[in-house]
Amino acid sequence: MSIFNRVNDVIQSNIVAMLDKAQDPEKLLNLMLTEMQDALNECRSTAASLLCEEKVLKRQIENKNTELKNWQTKAELAIEKGRDDLAKSALIEKQRVIDVIASKQAALETLKESIIKITADCERLQQKMAQAKTKQAQLIKRHDVAIAREKISTTLQSEKVANALSRFEQVEQRVESIEAQVEAYELTDTANTTATQIEALVKNEKIDAELAQLKASLKTDLKHTA
Repeated sequence: MSIFNRVNDVIQSNIVAMLDKAQDPEKLLNLMLTEMQDALNECRSTAASLLCEEKVLKRQIENKNTELKNWQTKAELAIEKGRDDLAKSALIEKQRVIDVIASKQAALETLKESIIKITADCERLQQKMAQAKTKQAQLIKRHDVAIAREKISTTLQSEKVANALSRFEQVEQRVESIEAQVEAYELTDTANTTATQIEALVKNEKIDAELAQLKASLKTDLKHTA
C-alpha cells in the first residue's frame, strides 16, 4: 500500500463511529493514535524525500538550460565559420537537450503535485490526530471521574464510615433527648409559676377579708366604749 493510500485511509476513518462500536474505546484510541503517528512520520519522511527530489530536478533543468545555451552558441559559431555540418550537429544536440528538459520539466510538475498532496495530507492527518487526542482527553477525564466515584462509593460503604455514622446518630439522639428534657422543664416551670401566683392571690384575698373583719370589729368596740 502506498503512503498516499495509507494516509488517506487513516484520514477518512470515522473516529467517533469506531469508538462507539468499540468494547474498549481507550485501547482502540491508543492504537489509532499510534497508527496515525506512524503514518504522519512516514508522510513527513516522504514529503522530505520529494522536496529533495524537486531540488535535484530543478538543478538538473538549470544545468540543461545552460547546456542548451552552449549548443546554441556553438551552432551560431559554426555557421559563422562556414561549417554548416557542425552547426547542424550542434542543433541536433540542442534538440536532444530540449527533449531532456521537457521530460524533466514534466517530471517536476508531477512531483510538485505530489508535494502539494502529501503536504495537505500531513496537515489533515495532524488535524485528525488533534481530534483523536481531544477525544482521548475526554475519555481519560471520564475514566478519572468514574474511578473517583467508585472510590467515594467504596469509602461510604466501608466499616469505619458505618461506625462513624452510627456514633453520630447516637450523639444526635442524645442531643434530642436533652432538648426534650429542657423543653419539658420549661413547661413545668411555667405551670408551677402560674399556680404559685394564683395561690398567692387566694391567700391575699383571705388576708384582706380578715383585715376588713378586724377593722370592723375595732370600730364596733370603739363605739361601745364611747
